[in-house]
This record gives sequence, structure tokens and C-alpha cells, in this order.
Amino acid sequence: MSWLKKIAMILVVAFALYYLFTRPEDAAAAVRSFFGAFTSIGTFFDELAS
Repeated sequence: MSWLKKIAMILVVAFALYYLFTRPEDAAAAVRSFFGAFTSIGTFFDELAS
């Protein structure tokens, strides 16, 4: 089963690299929205605390 996880991880990394090199603007937007979610969660908890 370990080899299956390795193959899956290689495929995920290969897809991420392919996406990064073929569509860098879309990849940057995806990263921004991913980290924007953490900012939104932080704002939510700040508002709850105040």
C-alpha cells in the first residue's frame, strides 16, 4: 500500500508543477485565495473575541 501512496503523491506533485508552468496566473490566484481563507478565519475569530 505504501507504493500506492508514493505514486499518488508523485502524480499530485506532477500535476501541480504542470499547472504552475502552463498557467502561472491561475496558480498564483489559487494560492492567494488559499491564504486568503486563513485571513478570513483569523478575522472571524478576532471579531468573536471582541
